[in-house]
Amino acid sequence: MNRLPAKPRNPTPSNNGSPSQAQRHAIALDTGPLDPAALRRAYGCFPSGVTAVCALLDGKPIGMAASSFTSVSLSPPLVSPRLQDSSRTWPKLHSCARLGVSVLAATHDGVCVRLSRRDGDRFAGVQGEPVAGGAVFVHGAAAWLDCSVEAELPAGDHTIALLRIHALRSEPETPPLVFHASRFHELAATD
Repeated sequence: MNRLPAKPRNPTPSNNGSPSQAQRHAIALDTGPLDPAALRRAYGCFPSGVTAVCALLDGKPIGMAASSFTSVSLSPPLVSPRLQDSSRTWPKLHSCARLGVSVLAATHDGVCVRLSRRDGDRFAGVQGEPVAGGAVFVHGAAAWLDCSVEAELPAGDHTIALLRIHALRSEPETPPLVFHASRFHELAATD
């Protein structure tokens, strides 16, 4: 796992107070058809946290990792993962009464890899706990959200799910897992 290095917030102006050569440099954009590899590279420039979305189905845990996740609203309390249309797990999860969303901790890179598998037992080696209602939570996470599906919206090759939070617990001192440029990282505190 890598630490994200801190960079200066403001570029240093040249000695005479005018913008430096680098600041005046024009940004040349790629035009034409947008290639999926170029889009992945660009999207990868935005670091994101990683969540596990899990539930019990017929008495067995099912779940998936979701790095496209954001808070949406305080009133009503809503969050949103974005899920690939090719997912075989989301069609099973979205029919569950309750979903457990665990904000994965910096130590959960292996958990994320396991929950991202296409085949095999995704929960082998994952310490999880089901709660009343059917949500399943990963132990040691930074936050746990007990949710239900409020709505789903088509969005290109993904589905935007709006999840209503019914109960939660958070551990803000637990550092989150960060995904950036197709790799896992830790946050580094700055003074």
